[in-house]
Amino acid sequence: MRAIHTYWLKLMERNHFLALWSTFIKWIVLGGTVGILSGSASAIFLKSLDAVTEVRLNHGWLLYLLPLGGALVSYLYMRYGKNSAKGNNLILEQIQQGNEAIPLRMAPLVLFGTLVTHLFGGSAGREGTAVQMGGSLAEGFGKLIRISPLDRQILLMCGISGGFGSIFGTPLAGTLFGLEVIAIGLISHKALLPCFTASFIGDIVATRLWRVQHIHYHVDFFPPLTAAILLKVILASVLFGLASILFSELTHYLKKTFTLLVKNPMLKSALGGFIIIALVYIAGTRDYLGLGIPLIQDSFQTGVAPLAFLWKLIFTSFTLGTGFQGGEVTPLFAIGATLGNSLAGFLHLHAPFLASLGFIAVFCGATNTPIACFLMGIELFGSGGAVYMFIACLISYLFSGHSGIYTSQQIGISKSEWVRIPEGTTLGTVNQLRTTKKNVR
Repeated sequence: MRAIHTYWLKLMERNHFLALWSTFIKWIVLGGTVGILSGSASAIFLKSLDAVTEVRLNHGWLLYLLPLGGALVSYLYMRYGKNSAKGNNLILEQIQQGNEAIPLRMAPLVLFGTLVTHLFGGSAGREGTAVQMGGSLAEGFGKLIRISPLDRQILLMCGISGGFGSIFGTPLAGTLFGLEVIAIGLISHKALLPCFTASFIGDIVATRLWRVQHIHYHVDFFPPLTAAILLKVILASVLFGLASILFSELTHYLKKTFTLLVKNPMLKSALGGFIIIALVYIAGTRDYLGLGIPLIQDSFQTGVAPLAFLWKLIFTSFTLGTGFQGGEVTPLFAIGATLGNSLAGFLHLHAPFLASLGFIAVFCGATNTPIACFLMGIELFGSGGAVYMFIACLISYLFSGHSGIYTSQQIGISKSEWVRIPEGTTLGTVNQLRTTKKNVR
């Protein structure tokens, strides 16, 4: 067998056309397999999520079991999770360094944990769950076929793309998200074909095979490009970037603070559940629980409360900051869309138009993935406002600074020539560098 492999390698070295075809077929097969796995996992998750959300809406008393649900999930992660608690950051670290294993148990754990969060009313998303399931399934598949370390990195990126593209029904955005999210400012073209294959196949499997229905948002009017409107869009985009900083930094701060104050993860999550219940009474509404999809729909249709974006931000930060499972992206969509809707009256712009820009721009600032977010805007809202979407993503990306929801995301290229950052620095360590420089001075 080894002799055949050696002969095949020599043959490809002599024939570049054969080598290209071999690479193409290899990653169509491998990326497609990851797409099937991640797309199926996303479909099961989405159908289950719809079911538990309906149960929660029909039985309001379930909210009072949120502390118990949080404690249960934290116990399972303590008892069986190993390093699964790192979540998305674990997958990013393995693509960058590859010195730890991603346990297959991450997939069922995060699936169960996220469903429990939504069943009892926690404010969380679904992207983190899809990405973690895709990454752990890709890792398991890679171990099964004994893939090389370099190919393992690409396969994990396929897991990210397959999970993201299938969970939102955006295969192009899913492709670029898997490429962009690893390191700010750097995109690996060697994974372009594999990530597209995984995202494309994952979306097809979820929508065609499993009959998943994705939610669509309609923008009926994009204003003509004028200097006045352009200035207003730039101003709004700066605010979108600042909102993403607020969300990221508040969530990280709450995670650190609660971890220091409450050493036991079960008690920490239980306390978080009581805080969410208290917030419901303070806000006087349950609109900020769950994914926040009704808030997004209202942003494009009827309108929302002026501070809805801030309430959703607070609810989600406390949910995730106290150890509940789930993603950040759909709540970020809700924060951005509601902020856009609230700004529309002040800026005298069409509310659904500005909501669509906020939808992608706040997400962009929090994940540092401008191209993926721009493509998502095209896939969700059409190309009529492409120029505005691109501007919103670029401005939000710049003004979000070196912050973000993924602490293991590397800073490949600094966002400013006047801010020097050592190679290999992550978002989690950039603040430590600033503190060190201040102390030296």
